[in-house]
Amino acid sequence: MSYNKSLDFLDMIKNTKSNIPDTKTDVHTKNGHSDTKHEVQKKTGHSDPKYDTYKKSEHPDTKYDTQKKTVHPETKKAVSNTEHAETVISLKRTISRHNPDNKIAVIDTETNWNNEVMSVGIVLADMDTYKCVGAKYYIIDPEYKKGGMYSDVLRIVKSIPQTVTSREAAMRDICDYLTSNNTKHIFAYNAKFDHGHLKELHDFKWFDIMRLAAYRQFNHAIPADAEVCKSGRLKRGYSVESILQMLSSDYSYRETHNAVMDAMDELKIMELLRHDISSYECAKL
Repeated sequence: MSYNKSLDFLDMIKNTKSNIPDTKTDVHTKNGHSDTKHEVQKKTGHSDPKYDTYKKSEHPDTKYDTQKKTVHPETKKAVSNTEHAETVISLKRTISRHNPDNKIAVIDTETNWNNEVMSVGIVLADMDTYKCVGAKYYIIDPEYKKGGMYSDVLRIVKSIPQTVTSREAAMRDICDYLTSNNTKHIFAYNAKFDHGHLKELHDFKWFDIMRLAAYRQFNHAIPADAEVCKSGRLKRGYSVESILQMLSSDYSYRETHNAVMDAMDELKIMELLRHDISSYECAKL
């Protein structure tokens, strides 16, 4: 058989092709990744890698996992604290300069060791918004001198004038205060107690804030697992302090047992319950 140069040329071309590295295989070996475009096209039928990314991000589980992995633990803690802080309602006691036409009154009393009234706090509020628009505070002389469980907080109020006077003078002034403001409705927390100790004010209409605050039907903040009676009333934990903590999520709040400050706090309960005045008809004494 004679020598054929063209056969040698063909063999050379074949050998050269076999020595050229496979680009896709080489990329996979160096980077640990397969050809992205090829893989996306194979799985989705689309050659654009952005399409695959978009489709994955639509899945709710993928979004949750991404957030879970990328948020630093300290950041998550800060976010959580911020969210909690936003839910806490301020319990700062303030008096508005607004003078509404229709007002209500909230009263609280403190008694001495002989169960005699030694202080009375009264606040006026807008009947529609329950915002405080006025306040008065009386220390009853000589009853306060006998001392009581909360005598140490009798004089802690600085922003509201303290009137030290006889019971007769205090009751007369309260009646004039209510009448001049066209206020016929008096509210109190556990109103039977205050009503029973203030017979001079029996001509006004009395309502018990607790009648709504302690009942699941009226208080949206009562936890689902709280123990209640068949009537819907909480079996325990419905003091002013407990209810305000519940409604505001401010568990640092403490009841002062100062008559005028407590009256303002009881008014705050009415504001946070968000019931209009007609809802309190069931709470009338």
